Amino acid sequence: MNQSTHRSPVYARGGIVAASQPLAVSAGIEILTKGGSAGDAAIATSAVLAVVEPGASHLGGDAFVISHNSARKKNLAFNGSGEAPHSASADQFKDEIDHHGYKSATVPGLVSTWFEIHKEFGLLSMDQILAPAIDYARNGFAANTGFVKRIAGHLKMFPDTQVFQSLGIDTNLKIGDLVIQSDLADSLEAIAEQGQEAFYQGEIARKLVEASDGWFSLRDLAEHRTRVLPPLSVKYRDYMIHGQPPPSQGMILLEELLIAEGFDLANISAADRIHLMVEAKKIAFADRYQLLGDPEHIDINLDELFSAASINKRRSQIDLAKANLKEPSISSEGSDTTYFLVADRDGYALSWIQSVFHGFGASWVIPGTGILLNNRLTGFSLDPKSPNFIAPGKRPAHTLNAWSATRADGSLAFMGGTPGANIQVQSNFQLIVNAIDLKMNPQENAEAPRWQHLNKAGGSSLDERYEGVLQIENRVEKEIQQSLKEKGHSVEELSAYGHGSAVQLLEVLPNGTYIAGSDPRCEGHAAGI
Repeated sequence: MNQSTHRSPVYARGGIVAASQPLAVSAGIEILTKGGSAGDAAIATSAVLAVVEPGASHLGGDAFVISHNSARKKNLAFNGSGEAPHSASADQFKDEIDHHGYKSATVPGLVSTWFEIHKEFGLLSMDQILAPAIDYARNGFAANTGFVKRIAGHLKMFPDTQVFQSLGIDTNLKIGDLVIQSDLADSLEAIAEQGQEAFYQGEIARKLVEASDGWFSLRDLAEHRTRVLPPLSVKYRDYMIHGQPPPSQGMILLEELLIAEGFDLANISAADRIHLMVEAKKIAFADRYQLLGDPEHIDINLDELFSAASINKRRSQIDLAKANLKEPSISSEGSDTTYFLVADRDGYALSWIQSVFHGFGASWVIPGTGILLNNRLTGFSLDPKSPNFIAPGKRPAHTLNAWSATRADGSLAFMGGTPGANIQVQSNFQLIVNAIDLKMNPQENAEAPRWQHLNKAGGSSLDERYEGVLQIENRVEKEIQQSLKEKGHSVEELSAYGHGSAVQLLEVLPNGTYIAGSDPRCEGHAAGI
């Protein structure tokens, strides 16, 4: 399928980086040109994103990564989600978990993920890798449009917030003004010099414990670890799709694909294809609500979920002629997140997503560190019957997920991802179908019109229902929209590029050439060497 695009795909042989912020891409490329690995460049990109996009991700947040080792044809899943503090329990809250402040946070997992990635892929020293982020924090960077808009948006929602003062950021910032974050620079330097102990056992940990009045303990920080696991993998067409194990919702992306594989998506009408994919999404989300939680605290039988019998049963629930509006409610989460990917000259590649959950996370900064804390604790349920019920040391269900696809010979074919909370697994579903079934190149795929099935306007973000609205970018033909309405979908138009995603995509040709695409819906950028 050919379509016009706003920009050309990026082709490269020596390495490639695609991210939502050009300065982060430049940092990754700089590390690659200095002889760094994909892992080194990914850590550099991640750290710079925390400096230049603090509303979306930060050192006080989480990360999930899918990696590919081309030499060994090996894929890994890095789960950098944090645990609930040992003081956290349902009886600490009344009707809902705090949305802001330190009582809304889990133990941060991003920094530990850096060091696990470095252990697996690192070639350069951490002081070399973190140098670009330290420089941008210490000496400043020019605020771009997205940076200024995020600040204004957060202030509009929470005019009394002190988060920007704590970060050392001027709330009257204009586009092009210099942003300096000295406390954050000091923290990054300490981590570069002392390792992850500076964050989890040193001065940063002590400041967090003291400022949180003991809500966090030194034990909480010291016991945290990033889990390194085999990814969840399923066969879709001629490819193996690799995704995030629980507590990530990546499992339902794979379920969506397994359900969809029973249909010839490439040769049916666009309306039927969207309809089938929306119906598969509904089924998978219902399973998320019923099953998803921390596998170290509950049993999740994914072999049973992914079995042919289970998938056939779920597929049989789809009516080609009409939308299903009868299923019970399913949970939902909002978030602010950033996704990027990196590949190097040796064929190593990482698909990486990181977040502080809602915009500016807990809206609370560890005093004197410049480190913004996540509000991921709000991802737990207070319902004792839920598999995602809050408990000390437990990790909440996560929307964060990244994916990759390999060929039958084990070589890497595709990587991709996007921010977007519940939109993530819906967008990733579309990206994989577009790449494999519809043969779009990464830039065509990144720009292609997208849909999202979410709760009706004005409804609770925690109560997404089957009868929700199907929002579609208005570049989709009116005839297709009308056909979907006739099937029973409540269709609502978005602006031409109004879908809430920021996609980055990679394709690897059999000859080893990289092709990257970046989403014009954000200030994204792709570059190669």
